[in-house]
Amino acid sequence: TAFPLPPRGVSSFYSYFSPGTRPGRRCCCCCCCRRGGGRSRTCGGDVRPANPETAAAAAPEAPALQRPRPRSPRRSPGRQIEGQEQNHQHWLKLSFSRRDAQPTESEKEIYNQVNVVLKDAEGILEDLQSYRGAGHEIREAIQHPADEKLQEKAWGAVVPLVGKLKKFYEFSQRLEAALRGLLGALTSTPYSPTQHLEREQALAKQFAEILHFTLRFDELKMTNPAIQNDFSYYRRTLSRMRINNVPAEGENEVNNELANRMSLFYAEATPMLKTLSDATTKFVSENKNLPIENTTDCLSTMASVCRVMLETPEYRSRFTNEETVSFCLRVMVGVIILYDHVHPVGAFAKTSKIDMKGCIKVLKDQPPNSVEGLLNALRLSKATQ
Repeated sequence: TAFPLPPRGVSSFYSYFSPGTRPGRRCCCCCCCRRGGGRSRTCGGDVRPANPETAAAAAPEAPALQRPRPRSPRRSPGRQIEGQEQNHQHWLKLSFSRRDAQPTESEKEIYNQVNVVLKDAEGILEDLQSYRGAGHEIREAIQHPADEKLQEKAWGAVVPLVGKLKKFYEFSQRLEAALRGLLGALTSTPYSPTQHLEREQALAKQFAEILHFTLRFDELKMTNPAIQNDFSYYRRTLSRMRINNVPAEGENEVNNELANRMSLFYAEATPMLKTLSDATTKFVSENKNLPIENTTDCLSTMASVCRVMLETPEYRSRFTNEETVSFCLRVMVGVIILYDHVHPVGAFAKTSKIDMKGCIKVLKDQPPNSVEGLLNALRLSKATQ
């Protein structure tokens, strides 16, 4: 027999199987009880359909619809970024008026330490740019393994090149120490990151120069496959010489432990940027008493300032050459990648304080050849996390 339909607005559970209509009986809403009207194979309860009128009277009234409570207005990420940019206008003016900012007494100690490192940066880039590799000699030695002269020629060509690679790696360690010193100065209490950037212009400029160097180094490394080929041949040959008890002149310069660390360094697509990202992450983890916002706000502030300088005609017109544009682009990409590594949700989240859409638009508005390496750095950094 078909059951009568429940009254409008009352659920079928209360109208057919209300516990209040049959005291002492177990109730279930399974399909077996509903269809059979008797014993359920699922629950085993002897439940009979209740009188719909009695069930409707016993059932509680459906709760009235309540009006949703008005939420407190929240600022969207876009409006937050606009507010940040208004706060950065003062620093923008300072940046243009003090391009050659000199360190104050409180900055001098760290400034001088970092300046010693940056003086060698241009020489490192020149050496990397002129790095040609020993591809021809290595191919000849591999094709004629029994020819001792060719083996010696390849080894003689590779050893000085590995000396250069060692120099690059050791410079990355010096750069890491310099970056951590700058982060400590630019994020310390009681000043906010924006106040630090306004007060310590010379240190902020050095921070930007480190990022500029880093992106230039990695762009050159990515386009030079000879680096990894030379170092791989060096390690293979060195291992073979040890097995045959042949003395190796280059072993004193790069021992096995150092060779392992260098191998991991050059295996990265962007080794110098990876070093700085790890250094920033380590800085945050070691300084527990320092709020992480001090570091992320410093990075997001610099990213926003670079973007505004590049997309605003008033500021862009003050650039005297294209090298200044490249400088701002590299610094912007560098701080974005550091922010993405340090911030819990990253730079690409909706709650990020960096306007990623605006930054990507600025990059894509440039000539493709000039920003291809920077876009690749962003993609590779995100893919390797």
